[in-house]
Amino acid sequence: MSNRSAGHGTRSTVRPYGETGRQGPIRTFLRTADGIAIDSVYDPGPAVYGPLPDASRPPAPGLVFVVAHGFTGDVDRPHVRRVAAVLRDRGAVLTFSFRGHGRSGGRSTVGDKEVLDLAAAVDRARRLGHTRVVTVGFSMGGSVVLRHAALYGGTDAVVSVSAPARWYYRGTAPMRRLHWLVTRPEGRLVGRYGLRTRIHHRDWDPVPLSPVQAVPRIAPTPLLIVHGDRDGYFPLDHPRMLAEAAGDHGELWVEPGMGHAENAADDALVARIANWAVSAAG
Repeated sequence: MSNRSAGHGTRSTVRPYGETGRQGPIRTFLRTADGIAIDSVYDPGPAVYGPLPDASRPPAPGLVFVVAHGFTGDVDRPHVRRVAAVLRDRGAVLTFSFRGHGRSGGRSTVGDKEVLDLAAAVDRARRLGHTRVVTVGFSMGGSVVLRHAALYGGTDAVVSVSAPARWYYRGTAPMRRLHWLVTRPEGRLVGRYGLRTRIHHRDWDPVPLSPVQAVPRIAPTPLLIVHGDRDGYFPLDHPRMLAEAAGDHGELWVEPGMGHAENAADDALVARIANWAVSAAG
């Protein structure tokens, strides 16, 4: 798919440097194992940009955060760029748009084939020379980082924020609206033209490994599960199921007053996540 057909004229908030050695973010397209072009932005972090605001917390050499956004997000969304800006105080950051989102090609499968997109991003991070890779996912991206770690490995720590534990959950009004968006033709039109998200019309076949089934396979990789006690999409039984499945290799943070995903994760929480990741990744 061409960049023009995938992008719908999205205005970028990232300077699109090519791979020329110029300091600053590098924007490029990755190719997934099934041939989808994935829009990505690599920020080399404080090693390039110079002194940090907080010199007491130096960057971790060789560390890169690979950020997996939530459904209807993309690399140009302000909340994704804000998360990346906080994480870059502790290491390099690679963000990307899942298939069907923003300028990326293909159509969203709402958490199934997206594991191939994350695999391409992690491979890109390794090819850039990073010795430690931490995946950080939000909502749909939170489920994808769990499945990626279970199916592919190759990461040094995993952070899943506001993720579901099981598929087909319709117990809250936001999730019932999301299922309408995904399963109805008129909903997919709203997704395409109103939310810049192109959704595949086919049902899952086969149904992918669920997040709670994936979690036991992640050990011994360190795992952090973060969830707000005011999450309007997934109530607290979801993170508790994930934490129980993780056992001793997982850690659960239930955040008081927090809602759902990137928009609800303030800078202080993202900074704590970064500090946990630096320690957990070794």
